[in-house]
Amino acid sequence: MIQLTFLEQFANEINAIFGNQLNNHTIVLPNKRAKVFLLEAIKKTTQETIFAPKIISIEDLIQDIANVRSVDAIELLFEFYEVYLSVTKTDKQQNFEVFSKWGKTLLQDFNEIDRYLIDPKHVFSYLKDVEALKRWDLEPQETTSLIDSHLEFWNRIPLYYDAFKKHLLDKKIGYQGLIYREAVENLIPFSNTLSGTIIFAGFNALNQAEERIMLHLLSNGQAKVYWDIDYAFLNDPYHDAGLFIRRFKKEWKPYLTQSFEWITNAFQDSKNISIIGTPKTIGQAKIAGNIVEGLLAKGADINKTAVVLGDENLLIPVLYGLPNGINGLNITMGYTTKNNPAQLLINKIFKLHTNALSRSATAYTLYYKEVLEILNHPLVEPYIGMPEVVQVINNNNFTFFGHETLVKVKQEKYPEENPFFNLLFQKWDNPIDAILDKLLQVLLTIKDKLSNERDEEKITKAFVYAVYKVINKLKTYHLKYQKIDSPEALYTIYKQINDLVEVSFEGEPLTGLQIMGVLESRVLDFENVIITSVNEGKFPAGKSQQSFIPYDIKRELGLPTYKEKDAIYSYHFYHLLMRAKNVYLLYNSDGEGIDAGEKSRFITQLEIEKQPKHTITHEIYNAVLPDKAYQPIIVPKSEQALLRLKEIATGKGFSPSSLTSYIRNPMQFYFQRVLRINEVDEVEESIALNTLGTIIHETLETLYKPFLNEFLGVHHLDQMIAKIDEVTAEQFKLVYKEGEIRKGKNLLAFEVAKRNVYNFLREERNAIENGDAVKVLFLEEKLEVVIEDGILPYNVKIAGNVDRIELRNNTIRIVDYKTGRVEANSLKINDFENLTTDIKNEKIIQLLCYALMFQEKTEFQHLPVEAGIISFKNMKSGFMSFGVGKGRGVVSETLINTNLLNDFKSEIVKLINEILSQDVVFKELN
Repeated sequence: MIQLTFLEQFANEINAIFGNQLNNHTIVLPNKRAKVFLLEAIKKTTQETIFAPKIISIEDLIQDIANVRSVDAIELLFEFYEVYLSVTKTDKQQNFEVFSKWGKTLLQDFNEIDRYLIDPKHVFSYLKDVEALKRWDLEPQETTSLIDSHLEFWNRIPLYYDAFKKHLLDKKIGYQGLIYREAVENLIPFSNTLSGTIIFAGFNALNQAEERIMLHLLSNGQAKVYWDIDYAFLNDPYHDAGLFIRRFKKEWKPYLTQSFEWITNAFQDSKNISIIGTPKTIGQAKIAGNIVEGLLAKGADINKTAVVLGDENLLIPVLYGLPNGINGLNITMGYTTKNNPAQLLINKIFKLHTNALSRSATAYTLYYKEVLEILNHPLVEPYIGMPEVVQVINNNNFTFFGHETLVKVKQEKYPEENPFFNLLFQKWDNPIDAILDKLLQVLLTIKDKLSNERDEEKITKAFVYAVYKVINKLKTYHLKYQKIDSPEALYTIYKQINDLVEVSFEGEPLTGLQIMGVLESRVLDFENVIITSVNEGKFPAGKSQQSFIPYDIKRELGLPTYKEKDAIYSYHFYHLLMRAKNVYLLYNSDGEGIDAGEKSRFITQLEIEKQPKHTITHEIYNAVLPDKAYQPIIVPKSEQALLRLKEIATGKGFSPSSLTSYIRNPMQFYFQRVLRINEVDEVEESIALNTLGTIIHETLETLYKPFLNEFLGVHHLDQMIAKIDEVTAEQFKLVYKEGEIRKGKNLLAFEVAKRNVYNFLREERNAIENGDAVKVLFLEEKLEVVIEDGILPYNVKIAGNVDRIELRNNTIRIVDYKTGRVEANSLKINDFENLTTDIKNEKIIQLLCYALMFQEKTEFQHLPVEAGIISFKNMKSGFMSFGVGKGRGVVSETLINTNLLNDFKSEIVKLINEILSQDVVFKELN
């Protein structure tokens, strides 16, 4: 026997009852999306040409009865603000931005109170008394202005409600709850003039207003109601899927004499239910695509297959995960505009300009990240193409800079006029409607640049159009109400509107794979159902309280709570399963992270209350892991690589730091030295450690340079100390360029740099006072040496810059500054065995390379030589020299002689030969 869907069974029933007179009657469905499926089902029931009946949603019927037009939430908020101003004293009035934050919540409560036909005076009086009781023990003199204003707010809510209701009804407009209340008031006149029967189909939960209207028409014989419930849910007093319909069947008087239609046994039929857990939300999109691909391979009817998204944010990943064999696709859901590219761009533009205005009362100050986020945005970068502007911002360390600076940089690099650039970055110093016009032009410009050929760009166009409608609506509201007085307020309202907007996709609803949200699945049945995000907090949605009315008061007054919302989700879930043959329930099995959560109670309920004919399987899908988590990169030396190595070795030369980088990781050496891949220049918002080190080095060089090649006296050091502030600031400007150093972490870094320089000069001054004879010979001196050795394929140059070379007490000192912490024992060694195989020896290798290169300065060969480090984070240790010892407890020899350098040279030749050898590959070290 062929299993009919609810709509097919319903179409057969009404055709049998009403025949070709069906067009005289009205069919009411829970939503508008089911209309096209019902029309198709009616078409299949008859061979004749007939007029279709009027098919409307319950909201449309209620509006017809009430004769009041529904308006959207944001227009209601503006109308509510008009009323608020009219009944509130001028000195107590709030601006629209502040008002909107609580006004939206209060409107939701008005809506619930009216939908459930609760006496508003009773509710508001109750709430006022509850708030007063919270402070019953306070004497009048103990209250504060905040407490008084809070209690006054609760006192004024009935006034707001009454004035707002009158205001809306005078205009014949209203929110959903008010329209429902008016429909109940107008029900008898409506039913007296009603011709034909109203047929309600596929309903589950009803609010008080809907229930009263439906029951009145049913009692008068003017309506027929077709429920869609299974015995399994209806007869179980604890099953939430039957919570509402159980009560209707029991309490509605017409059912004492009339039959209750329909109760089915479809849920007990044979079903294959696969419960699949996978870590993280995104894995579900991939699995959903694989399931669809498997159904296609089995020859399943794709027109009878639905993917129902428990979390509608999964839409885009699911679309990308679908197989190529899908010829037809229908997305019957509204996708939020929150995270689409066009919305993100508009948010970034708002953020840039509102922040620029708020940073200073006079200047229009831009923040580099906000500028770069727009310039590099995927809807801007391909069409504006200004990489050199980005490069200038990065190279000059612009963090906060004036609008004029950005315009100047753009003019220097791209002199031609660029209207798109102007729309994005022109100052927002004009009226609100002009700002909105700019944003509309931005979106129109992007729309014109997008192609109609590529599917990705078609989707992007849909997003752009949705955001365009939001901005256009905002402009209409602004021109009508004139309540938005600043870009900040405009941004606040924009975000509120955008939260309510959804993107609609075009598709053929009757053919192809159906992708829908939970609410869009009402009344519809499918053979193959894939449901994603079946987790607590997603399906069901969980507890959420955006209301001024507490939970216990809602329970007492009969207003819906999360209990009723969970029951609604339960019905939707089990209705999807009711007539399905193959069901796939996907959930996130990961208990950690932002999107974590336990599997839904619905899954547990299915397993515990398993029906005899249900086949339930449960599995966990994990990503396929390789045997090894990571395979080190290995690069053989090609002819080009060997030529590049020879070019370095015989040209610029190997620097000591490049040799130690090879010891640390040969692949790092390969990328940086052979391939010449450097890190991308980026703005240093906070001064990096290497930048701070460069500034300290440059400051010391500048201070010492005037006194090169003369013995230093105390007065020289005093002169240098007096210039620390000035010279350090100059070096910050030169090295850090336009970076901000007057506040935050950078101000601290500036003070640290000055303190390090001061500590160094103070130690130097103390040493001279104590009798040291110091002459600085070289600063940042470039040294080099060419190594000739039979092992090497050719002569190799080593070259590098030494921070400082001085003559101290008739001994040459080669000094390397380190801004990090260095301990003296890290510069000691017993012998040169394995020197170049351990990265812990990198500082020794650098110092000995400097000494090897210094040998070329023959005029100093008669003097003893030392090499060492001064660590700014270990200043108390002073000059820490390299030394060779012969075991623990033996004083190290610190003087560097020819024999020692020859031993070192032998080790360094082995290292260089390894670098140049074709037989040794570049291998990444872990």
